[in-house]
Order: sequence, then C-alpha cells, then structure tokens
Amino acid sequence: MLKRVFLAPDPGRIRLRFAARAVLGIGLAVVVCALAGHSLTGAVTGGLAALLALFTVTDPTVRGQALTTALLPAAGLPVLAAAALLHDHPVARDLAFLAVVGLGVYARRWGPRGHSLGVFAFMMYFAAQFLQARSEQLAEVSASVLLSVLTAAAVRFGLWCYERRLPPAVVPPPPAGTGLARVTTRQAIQATTGAGFALVMGQLVSGQRWYWAVGATWWVFVNTTSRGETLVRGFRRVLGTVIGIGLALFVAVPAHGDGPLTALVVAVSVFGIFYTAAVSYTWMMLWVTVLAAMLYGLLGVLTPGLLALRLVETGVGALGAALAVALVLPVTTHSVTDAWIQRALRCVHACTAQTAARLAGTAGADPAPTVAELEQLLARVRLSVAPLVHPLNPMLGRKRRARRVLGLLDDCAREIRGLVAVAADPEASHDARLAAACRRVEAAVEALTGGRDLAAWTAPAGTGPALAHLHGLERALAELAAPLRAPSGSPLVGA
Repeated sequence: MLKRVFLAPDPGRIRLRFAARAVLGIGLAVVVCALAGHSLTGAVTGGLAALLALFTVTDPTVRGQALTTALLPAAGLPVLAAAALLHDHPVARDLAFLAVVGLGVYARRWGPRGHSLGVFAFMMYFAAQFLQARSEQLAEVSASVLLSVLTAAAVRFGLWCYERRLPPAVVPPPPAGTGLARVTTRQAIQATTGAGFALVMGQLVSGQRWYWAVGATWWVFVNTTSRGETLVRGFRRVLGTVIGIGLALFVAVPAHGDGPLTALVVAVSVFGIFYTAAVSYTWMMLWVTVLAAMLYGLLGVLTPGLLALRLVETGVGALGAALAVALVLPVTTHSVTDAWIQRALRCVHACTAQTAARLAGTAGADPAPTVAELEQLLARVRLSVAPLVHPLNPMLGRKRRARRVLGLLDDCAREIRGLVAVAADPEASHDARLAAACRRVEAAVEALTGGRDLAAWTAPAGTGPALAHLHGLERALAELAAPLRAPSGSPLVGA
C-alpha cells in the first residue's frame, strides 16, 4: 500500500498539481466565507462545497467541467434546503435522504456530469446532518455554498487551469442496457436498499451520528459496478477508517481544536485526499477520517469515544452495501469484467487499424485518441478485476489467471504505444509486412471477442521497430486465449 502511493507514477505531475490546487481553492473558499462574516457552520459547509467542486467534476473537456461546476448549486441547494427544513421531522427527513441516495446513483447513467451532480446533491444532504443545520441557518449556508463554488471555479478555471494544456480526457461510456439490465438502475436500487439498512441500524447504534453509516454505504458504491468491486471497496473503506482513527488519536484529539494546528492538519489532509485518490482508496479514506476528526475537534465535540463510534457506523454502512450487492439484483464480477475486457480488446483492434492506415499514408488517420481510450479502458479492467487479485481472495487459480490477463493486456498496451510512436515518425512508410501483421492482429481480436479459437501463432519473420511491436502484440493476443478461457471453457471469473 505504501509503495502504491509513494512510488506510483505521476506523468506530468498531474496528481501533485491536482492536490496542490485543491488546498489553494478550498483554503481561499474558507477565507472568503470568513470575510463574508459567516459562522463556523457556514465556513465548514463552504469548504466542503469547494472540495466537491474541485474533486468530483471530471468532464473530459474544460468547457464541460465549467458547465458542470456551474450546475452544482442547482443540484445541491434544493437538497440542502430540504435537509434543513426537515431536520425536526425524522421520518420525512430519512425518506428524503433515501430518495437523494437513489436519484444520486441513478444520475450516473448520464456520465461524468450526472455522477458529479449526484455526488454533490448527496453530500449537501449529508453536510446538513453533519452540521445539524436548521431552517434559520439556511440562508447563510446557501450563501456559503455559492461563494465557495464560485471561488473554487475561479481557482480551477482562472488562476490555475492546467487542464487547458492537456489533451481532452477520454471517458468510456457506461455499459449499455435498458430497464433493470442497465447497471446504474440496479445500483440505484442496491444503494437505496443498503442505505435504508444503514440508516435503521445506524440509528440503533447512535441517534446523533447515524448519518455516518449512510455515508459509508453511499461512498462504497461510488465508482464501482460489480458485486466484487463493491465488496473490495467496502473492505478498503473500513481499513482506511481504522488506520485514520489511529492517526487521529495521536493528532486530532491532542489538538483540542487549536486553530493554527487544525488549519495545518486540515490542509495536509486535503492534499492527501486529492493526491492519493487515484491510486489508493484506503489512503484516501485515511485522510478523510483525519479531516473529519479535525473538524469535529474544531466544533468542540471530538473524543476517543466519538472516533470509535465512527468506526462502528462505518462498519454498519459497509455491511449494508455488502448485503445489498449480494442480495438485491446482483451484478456479477464476471459479467462486468468480461464486458470491459471485450471493450479493451476491440479498442486494441481500433488502434491497430488506425495505425495501419497512418503507416499506409491515409489522410486523417490518427491512432492517438484510441490509445487514450485504451488506457482508460484498461484502468476499468483493473478496477473490475481487483476482487480477483485481492490478497484475501482464496481462489488461487482464478487469481493467477486474472493476473495473467492483466499482464498480457498491459503488454498489448505497451506494444500499441510503441507502434503508435513509430507511426508518428514522418519517415515511416508503407510495408506489406506491416499490413499483413495488422490484419493478423485484427483477426486475433475478432476471434477473442467472438469466442472463436485462435489459430496457432508462430513468430513471423521480419525486423524493424513497427514489425517488432506488431509481433509482440500478436504474441500477447495469442497468449490471452488461454487465461480468458479455462481448459474446461469456463470464463475468467465464473458465473
């Protein structure tokens, strides 16, 4: 886990800039709220709104990010108002919370923008419970949200918009389907059911901090698709919370809400959340737990007992998510993993075809966008296969096969990148052997995605950088046939 965080590659220092900008944007948002005369409740709400505006908006283009950021208050303020107005009506408050959970997850069917708006709406309702916001505070906290989102947008799109110098991100569309065949629909029902369990059990554990359990259930479902992904994420959330509580006992409790020390630890925690989110959910949860502990210290209610209660409520929320994905319209790891692998292989096909056209001198042929898409698809494959390669997975045979598939797909990506680099050379010219190798690659992909057997592969003759990459790609595809299909014909991860 330490190696994953501290030795993980950071091309272009994107994660470093992402985290540093977050500290700047959130810090400025809190300062703006303070200068506007807002109370501690308003400043904390504003800081959370700025954090979400900088963290959850992931549209592929800067223009799309700006539009989604502008829409955040439209999604969050009505929910915040409902939470404040229903504070003294527990039944209506709880039913509204479950509705926000279900609609927030269902909104993911509309891609990154739907996901961002759903997360923001949920967190505004959650923040109202966290801060015990009431109707008389609604005007102030709403103003804090607006000021903070504007401040975060000014930092992100004006002061430090490093995305303008980067190519647009490629976001693979979610799996297709209609009705209950749509994964987002199933997940919305699962999340609502799990949150309902967490809400009831969380209130039995604590009548004041029950919302922690609902929050744990919600965040377990974020960025997951299958049953296995959700279970692994739940485990990592609990693990990160345990480690974070241990750290908070040595940092947050002794601080006793001391202003300068709290500001320093909060800044470090914010940096940690943003810097580690892409590489380790466990580490991200560690920093989230420390941040929450420091805020409770600032509010004057932090005790070791409160930290222990947070751990119990987190466990209740993770259990609710686990029961929901196991019993309510389960989405199997096999079906999701198979779908992402198929899409990755078809993208390999498209990359090869575009590269072959580029080498043949076809005007307008550009494999770069498909290579970027391949990287995103492989990231999704790694996420979906994570349950199979997890250290606690007892099925050693499937674990070995999953690791073999990941290794060979990485080989494919490496050869594709090398091939595209060769094709970008203006002196690269058409070669009949290149065209023949590209056709063999395309045939191999079609056989793998169509469930047909591949012809026996032998290393073709020929030298040269492009041919070397194509032959490496052929070899990797030929070797993929065995782990993708067990000798008995069973799929990679089972039914």
